[in-house]
Amino acid sequence: MSDREIDGQLVERAQRGDKHAFELLVSKYQRKLVRLLSRFIRNSSEVEDVAQEAFIKAYRALPSFRGDSAFYTWLYRIGINTAKNYLAAQGRRAPTSTEHDSEEAEGFEDAEQLRDINTPESLLMTRQIGETVNAAMDALPEELRTAIQLREIEGLSYEEIAAIMNCPIGTVRSRIFRARDAIADRLKPLLETSGDKRW
Repeated sequence: MSDREIDGQLVERAQRGDKHAFELLVSKYQRKLVRLLSRFIRNSSEVEDVAQEAFIKAYRALPSFRGDSAFYTWLYRIGINTAKNYLAAQGRRAPTSTEHDSEEAEGFEDAEQLRDINTPESLLMTRQIGETVNAAMDALPEELRTAIQLREIEGLSYEEIAAIMNCPIGTVRSRIFRARDAIADRLKPLLETSGDKRW
């Protein structure tokens, strides 16, 4: 039985009033949803609050869930909209740069076989690349930033992103291409790539 079929059965049970079935869905997707929301909201306690609010909204909207998309696609859409509404109410815009991102960019330290190439120069370059990518993503319009994050950070398919963003797949492909192109333009001076190459 696939994940989607299991989710479908849990949703049906939850729609019939089985609260334990919905608790299982929350347990299954809480960490994924928190990780997604932390790309929009930096404060971890705020992320937890927004995630909880998204699950409450999902629970209340459960009777209207028809299964046209996967449950987590539907939940992600609710989560993203809840985060956007939260930030708008706070008068803030979603940031995309954190210390955690820089640490991820320097992740070579964790790989034993790569330790010998971690010279101060290469670590500095890695950090500069990470900071440049984060700055480029921060400068993107919201729809491009959301599309590239769902694709590259969350690893979702174009179909799933189209469902979450409520737009055609062609639009998703265009947004991701434009986001990658904008990021590549910011990286060119750093990487000294020729004009005809993206990376």
